[in-house]
Amino acid sequence: MKSLLPVALLGCLAAVFAAPAEKVRWCLKSDQEFLKCSHLAAKSTVFSCVKRESTIDCIVAIKAGEADAITLDGGDIYTAGLTNYDLYPIIAEDYGESSDTCYFAVAVVKKGTGFGIKQLAGKKSCHTGLGKSAGWNIPIGNLVSMEILPWQGIEDKPLEEAVGEFFSASCVPGAMTGSKLCQLCRGDCSRSQKEPYYGYSGAFQCLADDAGEVAFVKHLTVPDSEAGKYELLCKDDTRKAISEYKDCYWAKVPAHAVVTRKDPQLAELIWTSLETVQGFDLFSSEGYTAKDLIFKDTTKKLVKLPANTDTFLYLGAEYMSIIRSLKKEPILATSSKDIKWCAVGHAETAKCDQWSINSVGDGTTSSIECQRAETVEECLKKIMRKEADAVAVDGGQVYTAGKCGLVPAMVEQYDESQCSSTGASASSYFAVAVVKKGSGVTWDNLRGKRSCHTGVGRTAGWNIPMGHIHQITKDCDFTKFFSSGCAPGSDPSSPFCSQCAGSGKAVGDEAKCKASADEKYYGYAGAFRCLVDGAGDVAFVKHTTVSENSDGAGPEWARGLSSGDYELICPGKGPVEVSAFASCNLAAVPAHAVVTRPESRQEVVRILKEQQSKFGATVADATFRMFQSEGGKNLLFKDSTKCLQETKAEETFAQFLGTDYMTAMNSLRQCSATTPDLELSCTFHSCQQKN
Repeated sequence: MKSLLPVALLGCLAAVFAAPAEKVRWCLKSDQEFLKCSHLAAKSTVFSCVKRESTIDCIVAIKAGEADAITLDGGDIYTAGLTNYDLYPIIAEDYGESSDTCYFAVAVVKKGTGFGIKQLAGKKSCHTGLGKSAGWNIPIGNLVSMEILPWQGIEDKPLEEAVGEFFSASCVPGAMTGSKLCQLCRGDCSRSQKEPYYGYSGAFQCLADDAGEVAFVKHLTVPDSEAGKYELLCKDDTRKAISEYKDCYWAKVPAHAVVTRKDPQLAELIWTSLETVQGFDLFSSEGYTAKDLIFKDTTKKLVKLPANTDTFLYLGAEYMSIIRSLKKEPILATSSKDIKWCAVGHAETAKCDQWSINSVGDGTTSSIECQRAETVEECLKKIMRKEADAVAVDGGQVYTAGKCGLVPAMVEQYDESQCSSTGASASSYFAVAVVKKGSGVTWDNLRGKRSCHTGVGRTAGWNIPMGHIHQITKDCDFTKFFSSGCAPGSDPSSPFCSQCAGSGKAVGDEAKCKASADEKYYGYAGAFRCLVDGAGDVAFVKHTTVSENSDGAGPEWARGLSSGDYELICPGKGPVEVSAFASCNLAAVPAHAVVTRPESRQEVVRILKEQQSKFGATVADATFRMFQSEGGKNLLFKDSTKCLQETKAEETFAQFLGTDYMTAMNSLRQCSATTPDLELSCTFHSCQQKN
């Protein structure tokens, strides 16, 4: 009997863990939606239907595990992503060639009515719903920021009250019943099909019925057959034809998306279930006496979002700032005397804390605050969200940061003589491949060897060598080329993690293969140490790495090493001395740079200049050294840095990296597996790309 207990227990556990993966429970808000869902469930039994009274009730139900999915617009995606709900967008609607996974928020009016955006005060307005993107957040946010609609913030009065005073009457489904914002509505003024003027088609119907004089909708709302009777209000106070929406819109808005709990298996089930629906049109509401049920009727297909895309990354910084400005969130006053520096891992945080302590002077100068993240990607996210302000990263990470809208502000200079000259050329360094002398390893016989990398996505350690290898093999699966290795930041199950050392703990070492200084083989010195320790046959580093960690230089583990015991390999020639890097390298690459948000660039430059005047390499008796590391190597900045220099004003990340490096990166990005999740998320919406 005793022997059966574990089996029975395992069976129960299997049932518990398998249960969520059996059905996709879709949450619906109206009888019409529920009926459509029932027909879907009859065709595809993996679906079942759960009815709730409102969007927020559905969000709560999904959070509680009582439902699994719902399609939401941007404003509701924002709400669903808040900490108390913590839902994630996983699938986006795609509206075809006109907009892909975005749409254009527009203001529609009847032709010949003669007013522009600046004459909207006193007009009657039709909105898709309170808190909706095209119907509320975008138009009201624009009217407030353009100072057409007067509102000083929640301290002054509630936003709904200010909007009610601005328009003479409105229909804003979801507003307080009995208020001016519900005056034009025909039903119960709820954010559901119970209100005929709800949603895009409802707001347009409100205008068509002459209930309102302007409808805030998306660019695909007006039927082609009706387009000749209507015009668009442009932000420059002109009007244009409905078909000219690309020259007359109020904002580009991320498409509606399916949200669920953060559960990769559930997300995959939802995606595969929708992809395999047979004999049912997901994107038609024909015959249900309503429009846009479950999905928008204008949807052409569904697109799976990159892994780890959260609300912020999906909606984008610009749209998030619009929502926040209208969500009655008090604006925190930020001191211009400090910047929040992002430190990766424990060792960098310890150094940053010392910097912060020493930077607090008499209160008249700038100071440093520290924000910790586990990876550079997390740092970039924090900077995008304004939770941090700056971090120094290598060229590959500058590329990712640039794709996410950040800019280089200062660059590390490794030549002291260049620090005092104005207009000095920016530092660069050589990416090299190091092997042990006499090992017989050459560039031509690298296949099948073990490799040591500074980190996935790093310039000298990954992008440049793997770019070379991709050109040779045309194969994106680099595990077919190297037998194993250490490339911090790789998937833990990858062969590129098998040789990593972690932090050295005997058990439970969470630092193993992490892209931070907590992993012994991370960074330039770490990749070289991987080679030294015999964990790899080749190390991809920069040209000064060996000299900085041998012949008495470097940390304790490197003190007994001789640079003469190592050599460089490169395409087309035999091994050479490590000092011959100028003639045997994989590429000359740009120096590390400090990245920040475009609007913060000036302040970051000013404060860093002030900081290095107190803690720079040439300051005598400094209480702290920005460019020296204890308890690690290259912490916060590269130890070889002599000073930080401002990048050219208005220089884009692409201009900073240069044509050759951009060409190499764009080529490597043909291998989707080499693209960081963050970069995939930032570049997902083609209609929002600026670079």
